[in-house]
Amino acid sequence: MLDNHARNDCPLYVDLDGSLTPSDTLHESAMLFVREDPLNLLRMLAWLPRGKAGFKRALADAVQPDPARLPWREDFVQFLRDEHARGRTLVLASAADVRVGQRVAEHLGVFSAVLGTADGEHNLSRTNKREAIAAHARALGHEHWAYAGNSTDDLSVWEGASQAIAVNAPAGVLRRLRQRQPVAHTFEHHAPSLKTLLRAIRLKQWSKNGLIFLPLLAAHSLDPALWLQVFVAFVAFGLCASATYLFNDLLDLPNDRVHRIKRLRPLAAGAVTIQQAVVLGAVMIVAAFGLALWVGWPFTAVLALYTALTLAYSMRWKRIALFDVLLLAALYTLRIGAGAVAASVDPSNWLLAISVFLFLSLALVKRCAELEEAMDDRRSLAPGRGYQPRDLPSLRSMGMSSGFMAVLVLALYIDSPNSRALYAQPDVLWAASPVLLLWIMRIWLKTGRRELHGEDPLAFALKDPFSWVTLAVMIGIGVLATVGI
Repeated sequence: MLDNHARNDCPLYVDLDGSLTPSDTLHESAMLFVREDPLNLLRMLAWLPRGKAGFKRALADAVQPDPARLPWREDFVQFLRDEHARGRTLVLASAADVRVGQRVAEHLGVFSAVLGTADGEHNLSRTNKREAIAAHARALGHEHWAYAGNSTDDLSVWEGASQAIAVNAPAGVLRRLRQRQPVAHTFEHHAPSLKTLLRAIRLKQWSKNGLIFLPLLAAHSLDPALWLQVFVAFVAFGLCASATYLFNDLLDLPNDRVHRIKRLRPLAAGAVTIQQAVVLGAVMIVAAFGLALWVGWPFTAVLALYTALTLAYSMRWKRIALFDVLLLAALYTLRIGAGAVAASVDPSNWLLAISVFLFLSLALVKRCAELEEAMDDRRSLAPGRGYQPRDLPSLRSMGMSSGFMAVLVLALYIDSPNSRALYAQPDVLWAASPVLLLWIMRIWLKTGRRELHGEDPLAFALKDPFSWVTLAVMIGIGVLATVGI
């Protein structure tokens, strides 16, 4: 038996995926590859017959994650730095492609060697990893070695280790490990909480889907059956939108991790893994379309169109200047159309026109805020977007003009036969025009003053008391116009 001093001095072999980083470099590489071209998903499927080692080799030939943009288990990294400083031999031992491991080792600067899956060899996992580590340790003149890992696959590696270190190991793995040998160090596993998962799916963004109720409100319908149907449509749209947000965040991981605000998102921070996000997104998509089918085939078709457009936006179209903001405005307007289909009412062309101009203005607010953030960080481009800081004056003028057009369309609607047929006192609606105009001018003023800090304008509005007062006033005006004074 080794004494504690000998155990602490034997070489320490460190697992990468799930241990050193809470993410998985294979999953990171796959998302990078799909981001380059969606058809790369088919290419990866064609590589599966090559086996794990062959698949990893082919993927590493195509893309490799940048270690500077990976999340790290900082407390464990500090432990390794302390061990390195006192002269302990540290070796990175990962089932990832050896080139990925070498980049990580160069980035962290504490490892003297790297063991990984190499071309023509077996996948360096389980017993293959244990044997490779034992052979490497003997070559260094050590019969005993320590291992730090996290998963079920690592249990067979720990069997040959003189010292076991558990990093981010689930309770079941840790329990099985302790049944076999004592654990020298434990770096606790933090499963994502419900609050973290709700942040990941951006539950707050469900407020945007409240647009689904507008056609029913505009029709002044009080039918409980219709309201129930539209509520189910609202939930279906929310689940679908959250799933597409997860997919968008997966594709945007490298950019989000260097963004001042977005780096705190659960996926970017590593609080939710890529695998967990994929499973959660798939479950939500299935649930969304199950509910959509209950509402009806026409609504299901609209939801499918929304999903296709959103995925296309995430994968490619958001990088096309101007087209991206037009598509964002269209996606907001599509929510209103979905509500009309769910309620079986004819959508108001006036409402659709106001929506297009208003949400185009807000989409341009978002792009201007991102560009101002890029200028503050001295970047020449907004990450993942097709704009440059010199585009700001043009985007501002287009955005403010679009917002004013929304108010103009509202004014034309107030003076139209449509409003006189629906409202007892349509002239009361004139009060809504300056209220909406004031809100639009204020949001643009705050954007120019850089008070949004790259934040989504609707997310900002949810925290802004003035915006809530504006909404209450607009609702009050609508009620007064309906019932009369």
